[in-house]
Amino acid sequence: MRSPCPPNPIFRPAYQGSNPVSDIWAVHTLRIVAKYLKRAVRNPDDLEARSNMHLASTFAGISFGNAGVHLCHGMSYPISGLVKTYKAKDYNVDHPLVPHGLSVVLTSPAVFTFTAQMFPERHLEMAEILGADTRTARAADAGPILADTLRKFLFDLDVDDGLAALGYSKADIPALVKGTLPQERVTKLAPRPQSEEDLSALFEASMKLY
Repeated sequence: MRSPCPPNPIFRPAYQGSNPVSDIWAVHTLRIVAKYLKRAVRNPDDLEARSNMHLASTFAGISFGNAGVHLCHGMSYPISGLVKTYKAKDYNVDHPLVPHGLSVVLTSPAVFTFTAQMFPERHLEMAEILGADTRTARAADAGPILADTLRKFLFDLDVDDGLAALGYSKADIPALVKGTLPQERVTKLAPRPQSEEDLSALFEASMKLY
């Protein structure tokens, strides 16, 4: 049964969360990424790969445009906003910069380990699409399997080795948590509620990936 509408529209959630239409586009996007992203990164002249990645970015937008995003994105804002000296590879800038995609993906192994218990089947499906053999996987192993699959995928793409590679340390975790707490627009969409202690543990687990 639907809950009553909030008395004021500003209290309505920005997104509706997982839904059949968004799920279809999300899975389709992930399959394209699994097939073409490494090719596009390794060979900028691979027009087939680059064209498909352009499509994937559009399809992803269709997916999360109404479903929304959650913890990785909420945690990414302070990662980018509190950057000290890091400058992303291949970015010709005169100031510290952590691109949004990088700030999102570095916490993904820790976040999906944390959320897997809420929907292990979906996490295993993601791992399988990205190349993991999940035929004998148990539901309880969904988080570690997906996390390991993501780490291998990121390593193959030469992605920085965690938040420490961006100049962060354990001493920065309280500030990173503080910067995440106001992001309820997205963090409340996570399938598993999180406390400040949970966020601290997720940032700590993301300091090093490999």
